[in-house]
Amino acid sequence: METSRHDSFESLIEHSIKEILLTEREIQERVRELAEEITRDYRGADLVLVSVLRGAAFFLADLARQIRLPLAIDFMAISSYGADYEHTGVVRLIKDLEEPIQGKHVLIVEDIIDTGLTLQYLLRLLKARGPASIEICTLLDKSARRLVQLPIRYRGFEIPDRFVVGYGLDFEQRFRNLPFIGVIEVEELTR
Repeated sequence: METSRHDSFESLIEHSIKEILLTEREIQERVRELAEEITRDYRGADLVLVSVLRGAAFFLADLARQIRLPLAIDFMAISSYGADYEHTGVVRLIKDLEEPIQGKHVLIVEDIIDTGLTLQYLLRLLKARGPASIEICTLLDKSARRLVQLPIRYRGFEIPDRFVVGYGLDFEQRFRNLPFIGVIEVEELTR
């Protein structure tokens, strides 16, 4: 029974992933470099990493383990995509922070930024709560789709306008557990 599940997973990957955009090694090396920058920049600060569930959880976990500072972690959940996988322009807060951020240095940790509309909403929401500072760290920047300008302080990789999965990113909740970031063709998977 286990073998058939494994084979079907391997088969799904083989037939779904068109290209490996970033390898596990490339991702881990860049996460380490970002963590070194953050450690240097926030030394002595009351730092809170705020992550948007669910995709950024993988990046947040790896990044937090590499940052050599005391820090807090909190989560939000926001919905901004419709069933057609295109941005709807509507953003809803599904889960809010558990702890206050007033007077703290907030670093929003994102898996991917494309249009920027969701993050623009999030920045406005969090700035109103009086943090000492608020900055953005994203693993992937898909700037070709950007509709609003954002002050991204820490950027892992600039990527092309392709649909990517893996390392927390999903298609219909699948592929999050891949250790690399790969390109898929959504049209082929929805036939």
